[in-house]
Order: sequence, then C-alpha cells, then structure tokens
Amino acid sequence: MKKDFLLDIHTHTLVSGHAYGTIREMAKAASEQHLQLLGISEHAPGIPGTVNPFYYNNLQAIPRNLYGVEILHGCEINVLKGGLLSLEQEYIEKLDYAIAGIHTQCYKNEGKIKNTDNLIQCMKHPKVFFVSHPDDDHTPLDYGRLVQAAKQYHVALEINNSSLRKKDKRLNCVENYKTMLALCRQSEVPVIVNSDAHDPSDVGNFVLAEKLLEEIGFDETLILNTDVEAFQAFIGYSRNR
Repeated sequence: MKKDFLLDIHTHTLVSGHAYGTIREMAKAASEQHLQLLGISEHAPGIPGTVNPFYYNNLQAIPRNLYGVEILHGCEINVLKGGLLSLEQEYIEKLDYAIAGIHTQCYKNEGKIKNTDNLIQCMKHPKVFFVSHPDDDHTPLDYGRLVQAAKQYHVALEINNSSLRKKDKRLNCVENYKTMLALCRQSEVPVIVNSDAHDPSDVGNFVLAEKLLEEIGFDETLILNTDVEAFQAFIGYSRNR
C-alpha cells in the first residue's frame, strides 16, 4: 500500500492514568515520524485513574502547533449501558472530535444486538466522528449494522494497530477487521488508522494495520490518514476558529 500516513488521532498522555508521555513528548515523537497532525484523545471517566473532566475546560492553553505538528483535542469516550457516553456534554463541546469506544473496565457485555445498539446510539452524537477498536468478540458487534450506521451518521471506523499487537486479548480481532473492512469497501465507508499510543515510542506506529490493509487490498481512498485537509473537513475543523 505504501502511501504516506500523515496523522495519528488516537493517542494518550500520562493524564489518562496508564500512559507515559507528556503532550510535548508525544508531539516531538510525531514530528520525528514525519506526521503533520496529532490528536490527543485522553480517556474519559470510567477508566481507572484517568483525568478529571475539568481538564477539558483549559484546552486552549495548549499550543496548536508543537515541533511543526498540528495538535487537535479529542477524547476517547466510553460507551455505557443504554447507549450513553461517559463524558458530559459541557466537556464534549470543548473538543475538536470525540471517539466512542467500548471498554470492559466500564461496560458489561450485553450480547451482539445490544452492544451494537449501544454503540450506534453513541455514534449519533454530532461530535463523535470515530469508533475505537471495534474488533473484540468479548463484546461482539454486528458489523453489517455498524458499517451502515457509520455511513448514516458520518463516522469512521478505526483500525487499531495496538489491537493487532495483542491478538491474545482482542478475541478474533483480525477476522473481525477483515469482515468490517470488506463491508466498508462495499459501502464506501471511510476508516481511520490509529496507533492508540500510550507512550511516545508508539506514536505513528501503523505497521500491523498497514500490513492488514495491504493484505486485503483495501481501497486507499477510504483511508483518512493520507490527507490532512480531507481529515479536517471530515470533522468540520477549521484552523481559524
């Protein structure tokens, strides 16, 4: 596939409670990987040790450019029972984008139908542009419904490089990604490739995800990482706002 990947928007700093770099260290690593844009997406309430939501009230204090890399502010928000998001609206409004994801630390498997219902309900929120690691059969999903909802609600589904590195913990993740990607290609639904880096050394690491995409011959035009302006248009982001 070898097309340049220019952005990584699912990353965590030490304020997520189980990650190990500062924003500046993550940005410097992004610069060294020749990325043009970095999204910092700390964990929302529900993950042990993560930041207090008050953190999101002061995002304007962070420079929008560090080491020549554009910085965007996101949050990986937990999907909860009933299709609720684990971050209150007043804080979501401070974000450039939100990622919705199921985490077993704060979500109990309700079966394929209900898991999918809950995730789709969260995808309807206007700030949710991405779904994180929809790949684990410990909380199974209906990929046909998920892909159609992504198309309907203008959401990109994630290929998570970290999941592919720990296949023993992410049940059937490779098979699930192949199923999901075939449906995305069929319905022309975009995807986002992310490192899910919890340390600066992992920023921009897409090796396993790229290998999978190349193996199945996935349509490069559906990958949001290759065009910064197209990505910004996808989330409605303007540098001048």
